[in-house]
Amino acid sequence: MARITLDHLAHAYRPNPAGPQDYALKEIEHVWRQGGAYALLGPSGCGKTTLLNIISGLVVPTRGRILFDDRDVTALPTEARNIAQVFQFPVVYDTMSVRENLAFPLRNRKVAAATVRARVEEIARLLDLTGVLDRKANNLTADMKQKISLGRGLVRPDVAAILFDEPLTVIDPHLKWRLRSTLKELHRKLDLTMIYVTHDQTEALTFADTVVVMHDGAVVQTGTPDELFDRPAHTFVGHFIGSPGMNLLPARVEGRTATVAGHAIELARAYPRLPETARIELGIRPEFAHLAPRGPGLPVQVRRIDDIGRSRLARVELAGRPLVATLREGDGVDGTEAALTLDPRRIHIYADGALVPGEAAA
Repeated sequence: MARITLDHLAHAYRPNPAGPQDYALKEIEHVWRQGGAYALLGPSGCGKTTLLNIISGLVVPTRGRILFDDRDVTALPTEARNIAQVFQFPVVYDTMSVRENLAFPLRNRKVAAATVRARVEEIARLLDLTGVLDRKANNLTADMKQKISLGRGLVRPDVAAILFDEPLTVIDPHLKWRLRSTLKELHRKLDLTMIYVTHDQTEALTFADTVVVMHDGAVVQTGTPDELFDRPAHTFVGHFIGSPGMNLLPARVEGRTATVAGHAIELARAYPRLPETARIELGIRPEFAHLAPRGPGLPVQVRRIDDIGRSRLARVELAGRPLVATLREGDGVDGTEAALTLDPRRIHIYADGALVPGEAAA
């Protein structure tokens, strides 16, 4: 079990990288605390699997160090790191029974037979595999095989961390929630560092206590699920987290007033020193943009209303710019014209994609 420190870590697959554009993984400094549940979240190609492979020892970084507690393991092979890794596709020995699969890592390490038997039965109970311990693995479903793969990582008591590389990709959608719940329960019971790679925000936000959002090889924000939703540090996070994602509109901002398509919008904070040459955008989540049939607000054209059960989402346009808003219970829209109100406390201002904190009102 270990605290994992990424010390000025960066990686390029091509030789002699000349600049940031040549790096698949741009410089990262981060500490994974002992016993934490982390998710690496981002689209395909953003660098999250490269980072996971560096932690596990499958890839040696171009620059920087990786420490387990205070031990530099940068040049150590995977087997010297006590890392367990669970991949997209379950890695099991089909000709072996479930019991033999779970016992395999311990027997390789010459652990006493009685200890192996006790540990295997303990892990089988945790993963609800007790009833199939003596069945051959080849006849089991994909989700059961993934449990075996997970169990082989858990069975070793000396594991420093368990790394998951999109482990639910091949699992049927209706079974994913069950395995996610199993992982969360295991994390509560075991004092293990778990790092979970996924492009699925639902998986990341329901599994992890801390989510690391990656984009184009860089970490753009690290935080709790609530922090990522309430205060996205980058427009990519606002767009990527949430369904639908944050509305982003080009704006001109002076003090506590934003102007979008000629319409003035009151802000809760002041922005007196925005860079003159920066791309300025106003961001607000659909949950805090409310549509009303008439009255004060921004004049918008209604293109479509989607009833998604727990709420109704309106697809609208403000001077030709698309937005998504929420219809309050009891409100309806007659025709295509309506008024949009934005909660000033939930508006964020971005300069070249980065959140500008602003200043609280005096």
